[in-house]
Order: sequence, then structure tokens, then C-alpha cells
Amino acid sequence: MSVPEYLLLLLGMSLVTYIPRWIPLVVLSGRKLPDWLVEWLDLIPVAILSALLFPLLVMPEEGGAVNLIQPELIAALPTAVIALKLRSLSITVIAGMLIFWAVSLFF
Repeated sequence: MSVPEYLLLLLGMSLVTYIPRWIPLVVLSGRKLPDWLVEWLDLIPVAILSALLFPLLVMPEEGGAVNLIQPELIAALPTAVIALKLRSLSITVIAGMLIFWAVSLFF
């Protein structure tokens, strides 16, 4: 590919990324959204994170079978409790790393 083709590709990828984020921002910036919609939108990051993490926690890398006895899942459960109780990202990350380290010693 030539330099102009790369620049055109970069511009196209930028537009495809930028426009879907820009349109709702411009259209909805001056409006008051209903409370139910705001509450629903607040749940989207949690749903996406859950959808990304759940398969990693219950399925080992080598196969597609569900495995509930693995260090990642065992460490994730108390880490989730800590996150819900303390609501501190830094403490949750540190606790999760320590719990995972302790659990992985037994596996």
C-alpha cells in the first residue's frame, strides 16, 4: 500500500470510530433523558464487562468445557464481594491480585 492509501485508510477508520460516538453526544446533549433510560444506560458497562469476563472465568484455555474449579473463578468471587462492599478500585485490584496469587499456590 502506498502512503496516500494508508492515510485514506486511517481517515476512514477514524471516521468510523468517531461518528458513532459523536452523533449521540450532539443529538442528546441538550435533552433531559428519562430516569429509566439513564438507569438502563448505567448498566451497559457492567453488562459488557460481564460478557467479556464470564467466558474467561468458567472456560479453560485448552477447551470449550465449563470448569468451575479454576483459580480465576475462585479468586473472582471474593474479589467481587470486596468490590461491592468497599467500592474502591485500587483496593479491589490489589485484593484481587493477592487472592489470585494465594489461590494459584494451591493449583
